[in-house]
Amino acid sequence: MKVRAPVDGQRVSGHRLRAGKSRAGLLLGAAVLLVESPSNTTTAQAQSALPPVTVEAPVQRPKPARASESPQRRTQAAARQRSRNAATPAAPTMSERAAAAAAAQQAAKLGYRAMPSSTTLRSGASPLDTSQAVNIVPEQVLKDQLPRNIDDALINVSGITQTNTLAGSQDAVIRRGFGDNRDGSIMRNGMPLVQGRSFNPAVESVEVLKGPASLLYGIMDPGGIVNTISKRPELYQHGSVTLLGSAFSASKTGADGLLDVTGPIGDQGLAYRFIGYGVSEDYWRNFGRHREMLVAPSLAWYGQDTTVQLNYEHREFIYPFDRGTAFNPVTKAPLVVPPTRRLDEPFNNTWGTSDLMQASIEHRFNQDWKLYAGYSYNTETFSANQLRISTLNFTTGVETRSNDGTQGSLSNASYGTSYISGGFWLGNIRNEVVFGGDGQYRTIYRDNLIRQATPAINVYNPVYGLVGPGTTVSNSDSAQTDKLGQWSLFLQDTLHLTERFALVGGVRYMDYDQIAGRGKPFVTNTNVSQDKVLPLGGAILKLTEEVSLYASYTESLKPNSTIAPVGTVIGSNVAPEEGVSYETGVKFDLNKRISGTLAVYDLDKKNVQTFKTVSANVVEVHTVGRAHSRGVELDVTGRLSDSWALIGSYGYTDARVTASEDKSLYGMKLQNVALNTASLYLVYDFGTALPGQLRLGGGARYVGDRPGDAINSFFLPSYVVADIFATYETKYQTTPVIYQLNVKNLFDTVYYPSAVNNLNVAIGDARRVSLSATVKF
Repeated sequence: MKVRAPVDGQRVSGHRLRAGKSRAGLLLGAAVLLVESPSNTTTAQAQSALPPVTVEAPVQRPKPARASESPQRRTQAAARQRSRNAATPAAPTMSERAAAAAAAQQAAKLGYRAMPSSTTLRSGASPLDTSQAVNIVPEQVLKDQLPRNIDDALINVSGITQTNTLAGSQDAVIRRGFGDNRDGSIMRNGMPLVQGRSFNPAVESVEVLKGPASLLYGIMDPGGIVNTISKRPELYQHGSVTLLGSAFSASKTGADGLLDVTGPIGDQGLAYRFIGYGVSEDYWRNFGRHREMLVAPSLAWYGQDTTVQLNYEHREFIYPFDRGTAFNPVTKAPLVVPPTRRLDEPFNNTWGTSDLMQASIEHRFNQDWKLYAGYSYNTETFSANQLRISTLNFTTGVETRSNDGTQGSLSNASYGTSYISGGFWLGNIRNEVVFGGDGQYRTIYRDNLIRQATPAINVYNPVYGLVGPGTTVSNSDSAQTDKLGQWSLFLQDTLHLTERFALVGGVRYMDYDQIAGRGKPFVTNTNVSQDKVLPLGGAILKLTEEVSLYASYTESLKPNSTIAPVGTVIGSNVAPEEGVSYETGVKFDLNKRISGTLAVYDLDKKNVQTFKTVSANVVEVHTVGRAHSRGVELDVTGRLSDSWALIGSYGYTDARVTASEDKSLYGMKLQNVALNTASLYLVYDFGTALPGQLRLGGGARYVGDRPGDAINSFFLPSYVVADIFATYETKYQTTPVIYQLNVKNLFDTVYYPSAVNNLNVAIGDARRVSLSATVKF
């Protein structure tokens, strides 16, 4: 007869496995199966089932008992049979298979192996088989470097710089020359976020899809999207507790606590995960404190053909609302005061809560076809106090300020998507298809805007605490509203003309409405209702199984809108911003150890909104602006040897205004965009040379000088910031313990990552030392 046996004499890739005498042997066998399976197998697939193996079992024919056999002999025979049965191991449980999958992947993770999520490109295709660049910051890099926000995590990716973070309260990253805060480019598991800060301990890895991404994501700036990937429940029981202490200086200290526990619920594929996090630390400047709490439970069910994910995150936070320092318009140098000195008041803070709920289901019909459906609801409420700098006399130090604030801000985004992906043969041509649709409704609302005069202060000899938060509501500035609705269908087909050459084509039909304005009573400044068809094209040439060339043509679309009074309503007669990109490059994944992308692109954005002041009370909106970005990018991550791992990048970004109604902007470099960026981080793993496992790492990032405003009246200087870390894993009795030391901004460099104007220039964090202990169980 035939039996399905995962162990005991089976052959796997030509190797015979001996039967184990315990489940430890089963785990080893499962790990071998996983290691020798294709490297792009997902964790969920690895957890759901081991590869079935069919073997021939000898036919056991029972022998009739003879009367001459004594009872003693029959008893001995029965005992031997029970012994043989006991020696035959049971099939590994689902939890054991999941533990084996994790063990098989651990070495790859330590080697900075880039493992892309299928949500970024809406398919499970290998990066070598796609015509767009996707850069990955792997899970282990985040564990080693301990970034504190998305800007910090993305220092590892080429061509990215910071822009207006709204005084440190919003994610704001420029990609290939374009981007802003609240531009809709930050995702969680491929679905949009509106919360100000997207990075937290519930994030496992970060991916960046470069260039126009409107085919897959709809309304978008042409720089690309940033996709944060959630940690998921796992089918074997394990967890960890981490306590961390930090210090910017002797008097500026803080503490973090993190609980992360996951495991199965029953034995039918159901799993849970719970992440709890809290932080309270002093701000590195002369006053302020950062406090935050996160609760993130999640559930998952891993069936044979179906995976269901449910995750929830609740955050409560308070950040310093810090506009930084100022640059002298005459000397082009920063204000001559200590970098720790703030120019506002201790009540300058932003505080609030955010909630994120997501659900997804993936069902595999057969080996070729699968269905994905996902829904996300994200909301954030916050308020803020701020003393806004109006003027500054750099000689006398007299600073005039406006006592501003925001009360009752509410942002939310409801988003759903569903698509089917798979392959079929049309004659001799293999087609890999993604077809689906999505819908989004997003609201950004600011209820009461505070505008109040306040006494001046001398920044060279400041006396704080003489004023309190503003209370005067400006009705004309309040009720700031931006509502956007979008509904779309999209199709993408990769035609494999030969085993080495493929063409990519795609199209999105998009219908959208947007209303924006402000004031009590409300005044509509934007009322747009349009539709658009966006194409995509590309080609892929695989030189080998490890190297491919690619080229692509992509487009993006973003409607023009404003909440500011402009005299006339921006309506459907105003063309939206449109981006067009041509890109080519080479991708590699060498020996499943080191991977990367070298890309060259040319990106043009037209119908850029510009304002023209006609008279003191009349402002006109024009969309004759045009911006152009071209550049070269290199990203590499992976293992150089058994001991050395690295992640590095280089970006050259030449982004300029090529047309403008305002002649003073023509030919200007785009604000906050550096011509050159680079980063390199190396890690050395001592392996088993020591009693425990010691890993040492460090590196630096470089950002070239950038214009601090639109007219290039001053430039932020270039900078290099270095970081180091060390981890040591040992055991206390049988319990694994990991100690980790991190020093960020090792040389305490004073640097300026972004600017709104010369009176609002962000200052990078000072040197921060942290020491943590993690207990695994």
